[in-house]
Amino acid sequence: MTLRELKVCLLGDTGVGKSSIVCRFVEDSFDPNINPTIGASFMTKTVQYQNELHKFLIWDTAGQERFRALAPMYYRGSAAAIIVYDITKEESFQTLKNWVKELRQHGPPNIVVAIAGNKCDLSDAREVSEKDAKDYADSIHAIFIETSAKNAININEVFTQISERIPVLDAEGGSAVKGFKLRRQPSVSTRERTCC
Repeated sequence: MTLRELKVCLLGDTGVGKSSIVCRFVEDSFDPNINPTIGASFMTKTVQYQNELHKFLIWDTAGQERFRALAPMYYRGSAAAIIVYDITKEESFQTLKNWVKELRQHGPPNIVVAIAGNKCDLSDAREVSEKDAKDYADSIHAIFIETSAKNAININEVFTQISERIPVLDAEGGSAVKGFKLRRQPSVSTRERTCC
């Protein structure tokens, strides 16, 4: 079975739940008192998708404005970006649109973009309608899904949909989609964050 390493970065405002999504996906845990990420944290998880193993190399970036200049280091060379907003904070959805512009200008060509409306368990406090967010995602050809890291809603589905959008490899091990080159990432010596 082919093992493919897929670098994925999470982008979005501070407090939208990026780290909680990663912890729920990798460790199936949730900590309501998780500390804000400083710079970025790194975790991995390997899942089977059809006849391949996809090893997700997940970079969870800090949402604070002072760390924003570091983001290109993490999304450069990424196969996918998950841009997270909080459905109860309209401002986080507007910030998401700035991330999309930045990725389009400076990110890798053909990066798979997923938009995750997190905290869907708090729908009574909703400020961003699901329809508006889905319409926006459709307009930029992005994956759209509402999630809840707290209640484990649609977390695995985000990564499954990313796997579905990654081009299959041809017989020579290259991408079957013209113009999309998925490079193996060099191994990164970094301290993995213990989560939650």
